[in-house]
Amino acid sequence: MADILYSQLCCYENLLRAFKKARKGKTTRDYVLEFERDLKENLLQLQLELLLHSYKPRPLQTFILRDPKTRKISKSSFRDRVVHHALCNIIAPLFEKEFIFDSFANRIGKGTLKAIQRYEAFCRKASRNCTQKVFVLKADIKKYFDNVSHRLLLKIISRKVKDQKVLWLIKIILSNYSAAEKNVGMPLGNLTSQFFANVFLNELDNFVKNTLQVKYYIRYVDDFVILHHSLELLRQYMKKIDTYLTENLELELHPNKTKIISSHKGIEFLGMKIFPHHKLLKGKNLRKFYRKLDVFYADYDLESVNYDLIYDSLEGWSAYAKNANTYKLKKRIMEGVEKKFVREISTKEVNRFTRNTQRKKIKAS
Repeated sequence: MADILYSQLCCYENLLRAFKKARKGKTTRDYVLEFERDLKENLLQLQLELLLHSYKPRPLQTFILRDPKTRKISKSSFRDRVVHHALCNIIAPLFEKEFIFDSFANRIGKGTLKAIQRYEAFCRKASRNCTQKVFVLKADIKKYFDNVSHRLLLKIISRKVKDQKVLWLIKIILSNYSAAEKNVGMPLGNLTSQFFANVFLNELDNFVKNTLQVKYYIRYVDDFVILHHSLELLRQYMKKIDTYLTENLELELHPNKTKIISSHKGIEFLGMKIFPHHKLLKGKNLRKFYRKLDVFYADYDLESVNYDLIYDSLEGWSAYAKNANTYKLKKRIMEGVEKKFVREISTKEVNRFTRNTQRKKIKAS
């Protein structure tokens, strides 16, 4: 019974499901096509390595991303990403039911837009429909991913996961990342890092909700907000949370990014500046989008990127931006995009047109 989780993790069906998740949105990438050419053989080889405990992740590919904040992104090889998905397929359901409702990162049915909508709902409730002043504790954990203790993380995970072979695999994945301090830190960019981030900070969530009895609290990875009409109470929360993080998770609040602000002045949260009656895109996020658009234009002219990829990216941005008060901005940007790609049509647009045509024929018959 003790090894049942690891058996489920290593089964061929789980590895195949993991492969399909890992390739999502990347089906045309060379490394995916190469793995897929000998799919069964590659999955069986992974299965054998996992069963024999001979599996070793390949070195991470690290690069610096400036958007405009400088971040070090470490990317695993595709075969290792398949293993990450296989692991999360099995252990994520064990933890999901433990997570609080208002943790919004990397969870099915959650995400940035749902978190923003929840913030707006909380703001309306806390202010009694904007008739009372509300303050917001906007907090950020200092260098969160670089400072997660492997020892504490494994201790938390082992409360739910008793299978020693699964714990062995988790240790192997964690040890593949080299940080300034040994046995500390997780790479930005890995599925497992995103999942472990939620598991680790679920400890904070429970402290805030159960010990401090905070009503209006939202967390997205290491960013979180607390709303209340009492400025003094929020100051107390900030001190108690910082103490809890230091003493229990070996983390600390970012001194420059943690502050208490009146909601009427606008709160910067998840790429938007949110006011009681409207939302704007943050200036640096908009500048980042313009830079990305310029890169798309240049790559398209050099024929190093196809229109399908550009369309998918623009569609995602448009869906996000429509949640802010950006009608005129979006119209101006999309007019420029349409002018640039006047002769192009994406595969997604063709498929959508085909489905609509078929529906009309069915209705007509």
